Amino acid sequence: MAELNNNPRGGGNERGGNDRRGAGNDRRGNNNEQSRTGDSDLKEKVVAINRVAKVVKGGRRFSFSAIVVVGDGNGTVGYGLGKANEVTDAIAKGIDDAKKNLVKVPLYKHTVPHVMEGKYSGGFVLVQPAAAGTGVIAGGAMRAVFESAGIKDVLAKSKGSSNPHNVVKATFDALLKMRDPMQIAQARGITLAQVFNG
Repeated sequence: MAELNNNPRGGGNERGGNDRRGAGNDRRGNNNEQSRTGDSDLKEKVVAINRVAKVVKGGRRFSFSAIVVVGDGNGTVGYGLGKANEVTDAIAKGIDDAKKNLVKVPLYKHTVPHVMEGKYSGGFVLVQPAAAGTGVIAGGAMRAVFESAGIKDVLAKSKGSSNPHNVVKATFDALLKMRDPMQIAQARGITLAQVFNG
């Protein structure tokens, strides 16, 4: 019994005593609206937190994985995955991972330039532009990506897997495949109105 009480983390034993504590952290941390402001202009949103149980000889050991989206609200956005024994550590690792994977997505009048489909594994999403004042019409995982990127008006639908990891990656696939209308107009030597109206 001496070995069980010498846990350096100071919490529970290996016979499943962490079960109650882990469930409380899961309920407290699994909030889609949870966001934090970093040192820079990047705003972070926690999309989902999963509690993972590893079965060992003495019982179960619990850890957490968190998928986080960060963005500056002006077309720069990224996502990351963090895993740790505590919720806060998992979120911090996810934020660091997301900041390493920032990408620039094209915006046009606070919406997306054109209709696009995105796919990743079982996730399949449809993203299309919306008129000013429409708002973000999208599910939880997709909403976090759009709001972090600064997209204020968009119509989106997830048609495949509801797994937030697949939905986020499929949304990024759709956004990265979009083309900037200004660059198209310059390359073709036509006006912006001709790009949209033909």
